[in-house]
Amino acid sequence: MSRRKGYRGYIGSRAYHRGSAAQHIQNLVVRDYCQRNGFTYLLSATEYAMPGSYIILHEILREAGDIDGVVLYSIFMLPARQRRRLELCRRFLENGTSLHGASENLSITCEDDLCKVDEMLVLNQYVTDSARHGPSGSVYDGG
Repeated sequence: MSRRKGYRGYIGSRAYHRGSAAQHIQNLVVRDYCQRNGFTYLLSATEYAMPGSYIILHEILREAGDIDGVVLYSIFMLPARQRRRLELCRRFLENGTSLHGASENLSITCEDDLCKVDEMLVLNQYVTDSARHGPSGSVYDGG
């Protein structure tokens, strides 16, 4: 059995949720989260700027068996589509790799955590869509 290496940072170069932060700021937030939680920090991987790109996050998934977890700058960096988000997160968990949102101070270490975080993300999407389209606007279907 091999020894796991630590926690990989995951930052981005596009806006997430309510804006964007410079990459060096994202790295500071991720490193601080790791330090506060006693995690061994591994250098951050940076997602591509193209909207909807999760290429780098999938690359991190390939190393999931060798790392303890992934510390995302924000949990809102996970895929917006619920089915894709749940599938990806479950693959990390199946490999024994936890997910963490540094900005929100959230952890996904089991299915219960994933359900709670997913509920929060679905609710946020609904509120965002309602604000954008008005009270009679579309309802987020999660797909």
